[in-house]
Amino acid sequence: MEQQEMARVSMEVRNGMARFRVGVQARNIQRALSVVDKRYPHGEVRVSFPIDPEGFFVEGRAAGRAGLVEAPERAAA
Repeated sequence: MEQQEMARVSMEVRNGMARFRVGVQARNIQRALSVVDKRYPHGEVRVSFPIDPEGFFVEGRAAGRAGLVEAPERAAA
């Protein structure tokens, strides 16, 4: 069975005065944005830059799973 290459990126979500980051894993950055948009439909979602080149591509068993990969991390308001 062939494993698909997956990407892991950090996203910033803003909803009113709240701002936090989540990690997401998906086939590409566009799909990652879509996953977070569905989870936080009333928030403004952006990719957090710079993207970590060391952790961008996911390998091994974790590469088969898409979705949020970590709990939201609060960012300064």
